[in-house]
Parts: sequence; C-alpha cells; structure tokens
Amino acid sequence: MKPSPAAQGELAPAGKLRVGVNLGNFLLVNKDLASGELRGVVPDLAQELGRRLGAKVELISYPGAGQVADAGATDAWDVGFIGAEPARAAQIAFTRAYLEIPATYLVPAGSPIRSIAEVDRPGVRIAVAARSAYDLYLSRSIKHAELVRAEGLPASFDLFTGRKLEVLAGLLPRLTTDVMRLPGARILEGKFTAVQQAIGTPKARSAAAAYLSEFVAEVKATGLVARLIDRHGAKGVNVAP
Repeated sequence: MKPSPAAQGELAPAGKLRVGVNLGNFLLVNKDLASGELRGVVPDLAQELGRRLGAKVELISYPGAGQVADAGATDAWDVGFIGAEPARAAQIAFTRAYLEIPATYLVPAGSPIRSIAEVDRPGVRIAVAARSAYDLYLSRSIKHAELVRAEGLPASFDLFTGRKLEVLAGLLPRLTTDVMRLPGARILEGKFTAVQQAIGTPKARSAAAAYLSEFVAEVKATGLVARLIDRHGAKGVNVAP
C-alpha cells in the first residue's frame, strides 16, 4: 500500500514522521528506564507506518491522552496514537480503532455497589484520570454520581484510596493490578465502555487521514496488530472489530 503524493506530503514532507505518544497508556507504550527508548504496540506500529512512508520516525511523548490531543491543535505531531472520542474529533481526524480496551469500575472492601448500573447514583464519587478517553465518556454519560479527577492513572488510584471515594474508574487491565493492592476490593463485572484506540491526524489533512484509514485496516487484516499485542504481552486488550 503506497501513499499518494498528497498523503506523503501531509504526513512526512521532510522525510520525518512526528508521532504523538501517550505515556499514560502503559498497556501500549513503555519507556525503558536505562536507555529511555520507547517500546510497545504503539512504537512498533509507528515504526511500521514510518517504514511504509520511507520516513524517519520521531516519537514525541506526553504524560496523558489529553496532552496528546492538545498538542495536535498546535501542529506538534503528524499522527497521534490516542483513544478516538467525539470531544477530540473536532480537531483530529481519526481512523477506525485498531484495538480496544475495556473500562470498568473498582470498589473498596465492604462496598454495597454490586454492579455497574448501581454506580451512577447521588452520593457516589468516582475517581478518574482527567481527560482520559473514559473520563470523556463518563463526562457525557454520568448523570447523578460525581466525577473526581486526578492527573494520570497513578494519581487517580491515590485519590481513590486517600479520600476513600466510593468508586475508581479505569481500564480493566490496570484495575486487575490495582485490586491486588487493596484487600477485599472488587472489580465490577462487565464494562461501561471500551476505549477505541485509533490513529489521528490534524483535521485539515484529508489525504493523510485517508491513507491512515487504509493503513489501520491493513495492519488489522494481516494480523500485525494481534501479533504485536502478543509480542508485548498487552493482556486485556483486543483487536478492534
């Protein structure tokens, strides 16, 4: 699949592809503490995209998805790997999702809350990582409970435990780790949403958006996304339908 001249010009006009990466999503990207090198599903997909464009890849890391989205409005990157959300789509053209991550709730020991349907009630406070894809979803969906935000996943856990909140919202793979730190805590069965991880490019780059959509369709169909999930042990994530 060869990019059109227009797509090539919009994505890597000077032979360099700038890629916005969310370090907050530890399932898909991790930084090697010794070398500083970024590894995971996202860096590998970025390198594959760069190879097809014949471009050098520059990974630009941000602490959270919200910062990646903000930077897209300032032309700081050419493609960004973040969750596709309506609140971000005003400025970013997204592909279909290449993988999805279930999001659900954790409750402390002794909680009377037994199901996801029981969370959205008056008096329930939900700790959530600010401007994460699931925060944006909950901001649209929650009608009665209170969202209490912290900057990043670790901070949302600390907020939940430190203020003794009723619920912690998060990605299921992360919550399966968090629940082991809290004796008696439970993860509620099911999911309130599945974060759709996609590739975005600034809205005005229509040729780039079209090529990225073809790229995502191909790497899913050929099994590359599935192989990268297995290679990096990204448990709890699935290739998007």
